[in-house]
Amino acid sequence: MASAVKWWTRLGAAATGAVLTLVVPVHAWAASNGASDVAVEAARYRRRGGFGFVGLFGCLCCLAVVGGIVLTVVLISRNRKRR
Repeated sequence: MASAVKWWTRLGAAATGAVLTLVVPVHAWAASNGASDVAVEAARYRRRGGFGFVGLFGCLCCLAVVGGIVLTVVLISRNRKRR
């Protein structure tokens, strides 16, 4: 089990490094390129009325993710109590 945890930790560190390798330069490029101004203007002039389908889908997706995290924590804690 310890070797599985060790490999999972290594995989997580490699994935985090890969994501940061891509995100940091893209963020710096967007900040210097004027893309942030376009995003601010788009957010400023978006439609204000109603909740819409996208808002409802976003809430359902968020609830599913939070539920999955809670379920994972509960299952892990139950598994530790059995030992």
